[in-house]
Amino acid sequence: MKKAVCILSGGMDSAVASYIAKKDGYEIVALHFNYGQRTEAKELEAFRAIAKSLDAKTYAIDLPFFKQIGASALVDESIAVPTDGIKPGIPITYVPFRNGIFLSIAAAIAEKEGAGAIYIGVVEEDSSGYPDCREDFIRKMQEAINAGTKPETIIGIKTPLIHLKKEDIVEVGAKLGVPLELTWSCYQDNERACGVCDSCRLRLKGFEKAGLEDKIPYRS
Repeated sequence: MKKAVCILSGGMDSAVASYIAKKDGYEIVALHFNYGQRTEAKELEAFRAIAKSLDAKTYAIDLPFFKQIGASALVDESIAVPTDGIKPGIPITYVPFRNGIFLSIAAAIAEKEGAGAIYIGVVEEDSSGYPDCREDFIRKMQEAINAGTKPETIIGIKTPLIHLKKEDIVEVGAKLGVPLELTWSCYQDNERACGVCDSCRLRLKGFEKAGLEDKIPYRS
């Protein structure tokens, strides 16, 4: 059976992308990163639950150097997570080159596992505006992976959500039976989602526009 490495944060987008990979006929190798993010424990819990529902082989990789680099509110607790709405430009929650590093590690695991695809739930059309979620960036990472792996290795980066709106992602997830209630999107809370960070706002907007109930607990 063909294999796909799915970068699975435990969030809604990556969970839906992983279920799309399953629908596409791939055996799932689920890859998660603990990089010192504020909600690391909750995301790991969500990853394990979603990977189990996919009957996936799992890798959970620790990347502690992200906290040493800092420069993001997700890994530096001296920087406040914005809660006053999504603004133009690249937000302080952007983690420098995170997806580039994630995709590089995913490529190494895919080559080792003999996987033909990497699925990543990046969204360009309706997101926080991170530069490493753009289609042009993914295209160039694909070129780098092609150049930096064995001649017989063929790994395609799949981005099934990149041009979708959040409500579309919620609807696709519901149709595929993704356990969205097990996913976690909040940038700052591990018990009850804050409801006001960029990620919570995007998620709530998606559920509202899709006409579906978001079953995770919110404090605001």
